[in-house]
Amino acid sequence: MDSLSQIALGAAVSVAVMGRRTAVWKAAAWGAVAGTLPDLDVFIDHGNAIHNMVLHRAESHAPFWLTLFSLPFAAAIARLHGEWAHWQRWWLAIWLALVTHPLLDTMTVYGTQLALPFSDHPFGVGSVFIIDPLYTVPLLVGTVWVMSTRNFKANTAGLVLSTAYLAWGAVAQQQVERVAQASLAAQGITAERVLVTPTAFNSVLWRVVAISGDSYHEGFHSLLDATPQMQFDRFARGTALAAELQGIDGVQRISAFSKGFYKLQQDGDRVSITDLRMGQEPSYTFSFVVAERRSAVVPLAQPEQVGSRPEVGRYFAWLWRRLQGEPLPPPR
Repeated sequence: MDSLSQIALGAAVSVAVMGRRTAVWKAAAWGAVAGTLPDLDVFIDHGNAIHNMVLHRAESHAPFWLTLFSLPFAAAIARLHGEWAHWQRWWLAIWLALVTHPLLDTMTVYGTQLALPFSDHPFGVGSVFIIDPLYTVPLLVGTVWVMSTRNFKANTAGLVLSTAYLAWGAVAQQQVERVAQASLAAQGITAERVLVTPTAFNSVLWRVVAISGDSYHEGFHSLLDATPQMQFDRFARGTALAAELQGIDGVQRISAFSKGFYKLQQDGDRVSITDLRMGQEPSYTFSFVVAERRSAVVPLAQPEQVGSRPEVGRYFAWLWRRLQGEPLPPPR
């Protein structure tokens, strides 16, 4: 999730654990710090753009390492404030603020390596968009309220509402997947894997990607649609390039990290790989040129990120109308 959501979650969790044992501002401030610490890994340069992508949310997001780190961190906070009698409570507050960060990130589609150092599998439920005000606002309101009034019920209410919103997203995702599977079957599309994720800033309009052989199909479903039938657009995955690119490290990494939701493409003499999970046709955040076509395909020494974003005004005009159930084709 975005940094503001993680700060708000860390602060709310820490306040809930510490209660009246310390000043509310102390609990909120240290919870906010702990809630944002795991994302400092964005400042680590792993050597190239693809490595930076797939190694984000790695060790710094692993509960195993966060648990070890939480002990000296909490002890230092307790010593700093002269509250050693409450150091165990500080440890619980800091530990929860740290580990809820990757757990929340796991609800997005990106991929969080929770099981390190035992496994580098990227977990991603994909039931909430990376920025969603309906998740963040209750946490912010609850924390500000308790800091102003010392009414801890407000903070608890914020945590309950935000958690309920995550549960709602998971339920809605399952419903949309049932609709998508039925629509794919009705249109004779045999899908090897199906991805269902919300569009930007909401959990009403959902994007569906279905992988089928050398193609992928993209469609959208709003919970406010008048009918459950979905329409899909078909696009080529560029699988004919796979044999020539299979030895390239960046291709292998994106293929695994995206769990098969990727496409290969040649534009002129430039060959690229794109993660299909984040974005929508034709604009994707994580697209990388990995090779050049000469007499044969030659890998680039350094992959070049060439991701793009849709035209903001046009995209949000479509998003708002499509979200309300209006059967509009997506902007291309």
